[in-house]
Amino acid sequence: MPKNINYGQLNVLCHLRGKHVHWSSHRMSTTHNAFMAQYPKIFQHKKPRLPKIPKQEEQREPSKETGVSQQQLDDSHNIAVHVKKARGGPTLYGQKDSTEMFPEFLDIVRKLPVERTTHEHNIVWKMLKTIPDLTAQLSDKHLRILSKNVISETWIKGSTVDGNDGFYIILKGQVRPRIKVLKNLFEESEFTTSLPSHSSFIFDKDFENSALSVLYIPSPNLVLGQLSTFGSLEVTPEKELEIQSVVTEDNCEILKIPAKEYAKLKLEKIKCEKTQKLKLIHKCPYYKEWPTLSIYELIPLLKWKKFPPGHVIVQSGNIISFVAYIHSGYCNIYRSIIGLVKLQANKAKKVRKLVYMGTLKENESFGEISVLLQVPFLCTVISGTEVEMAIIEDQDIFALDQVTQQLMIQTAETTFGHLTDEDVKNEYLKKAKQKEWNEFKVLFFPSV
Repeated sequence: MPKNINYGQLNVLCHLRGKHVHWSSHRMSTTHNAFMAQYPKIFQHKKPRLPKIPKQEEQREPSKETGVSQQQLDDSHNIAVHVKKARGGPTLYGQKDSTEMFPEFLDIVRKLPVERTTHEHNIVWKMLKTIPDLTAQLSDKHLRILSKNVISETWIKGSTVDGNDGFYIILKGQVRPRIKVLKNLFEESEFTTSLPSHSSFIFDKDFENSALSVLYIPSPNLVLGQLSTFGSLEVTPEKELEIQSVVTEDNCEILKIPAKEYAKLKLEKIKCEKTQKLKLIHKCPYYKEWPTLSIYELIPLLKWKKFPPGHVIVQSGNIISFVAYIHSGYCNIYRSIIGLVKLQANKAKKVRKLVYMGTLKENESFGEISVLLQVPFLCTVISGTEVEMAIIEDQDIFALDQVTQQLMIQTAETTFGHLTDEDVKNEYLKKAKQKEWNEFKVLFFPSV
């Protein structure tokens, strides 16, 4: 049916008729007028919409003092925001804290590591970062690597968990650490008869044939709860652990970081560092022809050291105390010279000045000749940027065999030893003239 017809008005129009049988001309005229007046009403007309005049409203910017964002202003009438605040929960705009993330974390570590997504690995890593006992032993980089291999283990009530093969974090339940006590096997006491039925005993071999025996029993006072830790990442003998094992008081879920994984990570780190040092020495010009076995003798002696920009690493005239291999950054090399400084009344004064002669860049070394021959270093070395270098101290150099020491003397050269005093003097005069010329141009040709 057409939507633009008013059927109520149409029904009125159809039943519009005269009350008399005989129609007079006056009645017909009245009926006709009524019909014509009613006829337009059967059509429904939409009200015309006039174009709306846009009203320019000033947009309120977030207050810098209060730090309220536009999203928070828009949600000021959002009931969900106020319900969360009333219940003491976090706001919709803040990050989840560790307490709120814990149930999700618990579900993730129950999965095998290969079944976790990248997002889930990040959640595990962030949760492990909140455990101080773990972050005190591991760097952030190593913790991220180890977090990808951790898994939750389930232990029933009364189980004994040894802590000498990894680092353990209690996720659910409570445990009692076992403490070491000495017991005389020939004497009875209330202590031995009151041990729990699930207690386990470990007899030390040193006391096997003695009247005294070492027992490990659950501590009557100390209880470890959720997110408490025990064990060690270092693979150590059982006797050296402070808390060797624990006994579960409930059905527990415990997260384990295997000590073998940490040992593997340390070996990988040592291997990478050794490779890095080998490449660094091999790239230095004096060591390119060295046999690899001779370089391997230097690698254990290398120590990493950093210097800030502008640090005087070596001063000319002193015997250097180490051999350095630049890994990153560069150093400026200066030679000293006696120069004249003009004073008033046509007088001059002699002053020792440093003249810039060049740079030492990445994959370059210095100090070999000064250390081995105990001769003064001819240059002053100042770091131009932050410099990281591997150094070998002089006492370690002297501990090398004679063959390696002689090889170093024959292949190395004095740092910037090709420069003579005349070269330094000419460079100083050149820079002095350039400085005077620049001052002259500023004075007489300021617009140039």
